[in-house]
Amino acid sequence: MKKNAPSWSVSDKNIKAVQVVFELEQAQSKKLRIKAIEKDLSPSDYIREIIQLPRKKPVRPRLSISLSQSDYEILAIRYKLAPTDRIAIRNKIKQELINEAEQ
Repeated sequence: MKKNAPSWSVSDKNIKAVQVVFELEQAQSKKLRIKAIEKDLSPSDYIREIIQLPRKKPVRPRLSISLSQSDYEILAIRYKLAPTDRIAIRNKIKQELINEAEQ
């Protein structure tokens, strides 16, 4: 049996991680998200800070969204693009986010 390369060993460790979800009152959840933003942290990094677990500062802070095929079809109509042109749709979304952030 062949051993995993050293770079895979970190990945193997991460695969074993389990996502834990906390259901709080809406007001409590909102306050924690706002505090995280004020500290320039993601909510999960802020939770790790609160419970004193190590965290890594992201090299490239990112925003993400999950898009279904029907979402792509709606956006394609909105942007007058083909639903299969996902890169162009992504770029249009990115530009809208930049515009919103700069207002």
